[in-house]
Order: sequence, then C-alpha cells, then structure tokens
Amino acid sequence: MEAAILTILALLFVAFVALGVYATVKVTKAAKRGVDRTLDQARRTVEDTTLRAKSFGQAGAAGELARLRLSLRTSMRATQDALQAGVGQDASLKESLDLFHRLSAHGFELDADLKRLEREPDRAWVAGQLPELTARTERITSSADALRRAARDRALRFAEDDLSTLSAQIDVEAGALRHWTDPEPAPGAASAGTEERGRPTGDHAGATGRAADAGPRSEPSAITGPDPRLTAYPWEKSARPETTT
Repeated sequence: MEAAILTILALLFVAFVALGVYATVKVTKAAKRGVDRTLDQARRTVEDTTLRAKSFGQAGAAGELARLRLSLRTSMRATQDALQAGVGQDASLKESLDLFHRLSAHGFELDADLKRLEREPDRAWVAGQLPELTARTERITSSADALRRAARDRALRFAEDDLSTLSAQIDVEAGALRHWTDPEPAPGAASAGTEERGRPTGDHAGATGRAADAGPRSEPSAITGPDPRLTAYPWEKSARPETTT
C-alpha cells in the first residue's frame, strides 16, 4: 500500500516538473519572439531613418538609390499590413495576399541590388543603372499600391452596403413603431353604431344610466405606455419611493 502511494506521489511530482518545464519553454519562446519583433522594428526604423536622411542629404546616385529603397520599403510594408489586417475579415483577400508574397520576392531582390549598388565605388556606372532600377521600382510599387487600394476599396464598399442595408431595416422598423393609431371604422359600421347608441333600451339603458351616474369616463389613449415599475434597463437608475406626508 505504501509503495503504491509513493509511486503515485512520484508520478505526480514528475508530472508537475514536466508541466513546469513545458510552461517555462513556452514563456521563453514567447519572450524571444517578442524580443525579436522589437529588434526587427527597431532595425527597420533605423534603416528607414538612415535612408530618409540619405535621400535628402546626399546628391547624385547615392541619394537616388536611397530614395528608391525608401519608396520600395514604404509601399511594400503598407500593402502587407493592409492585406494581413483584412484577410481575417474577408477570406477572398487570401489570393491577393498570395500574389503579394510572390511580388515580395521581386521586391527583396530589387532591395538587395540597390543595397549592393550603395557600396559600388564606380558612381558613373551606378548612374547608368539608375533608369533601369527606377523602372523596376515603379513596376513593383505600382503593383503593390494597386493591391492595397483595391483591398481598401473593397472594404469600404462592404461597409457602405452593410450601412445601407441597416439603414433600410431601421427605416422599416421606425415606420412600424409609428403605427399606433387604430384603423378607421367602415362607414356602414359607424352609422349602425350611431343608431344603436341613439336607441338605448332595457339593460343597455340601465347600464348607460349607471355609467352616467358614476361620472365622466376618460377616453382610452391611443398608446398604452408600459408600466415603468415593470420595465427596467441597465442604464436606468432605480426609482426612489415617494415620501408620504
């Protein structure tokens, strides 16, 4: 019996140790991913700042290369963020995201070529390559911009359609809520009712007399409002009991 208890305790201890190790590994990996993301963002920020400074501070081929790299990185990053943010709500953007991944391969290749040319000592030769590099950059950024704008237009159109449908439903509901008056009686029924009221006899006459003795009776209202004591909303305060003197 004691051996069985010791075995169970040992198994529980091993299970707790394994669970602790697993949790530690998961937390460590998550922290590492967070650190990597922070470092990547910091590196991109530094590179963008450096390229922006070069594009404004340097003239000639060096400044033009920096301008092309900055334009390429800005366009591709904006398109990637837009597609990744929208694919969770619109599954049809998955194909657009796949096309962007293929376009990114060309963007990476172009960025690497531009980065190599920044270290090229023959500036005259680099200047001769600039027209072709500018055309490649414009083709890639134009394609990325087209994907981003199409995704944005699609999201705006869906939002506009949903708002139009919602507005139409609200108009119908508002019209239904305003139908509080009773329908007008038919002319024949109204004249018959008038004649019957003009000839009270028997029990009806007695009931009419008793009603007259009881005093004037208020007309029924067109809308019978709900009893406020039976209706409660989370945004309403509780009514205080009236004080009696």
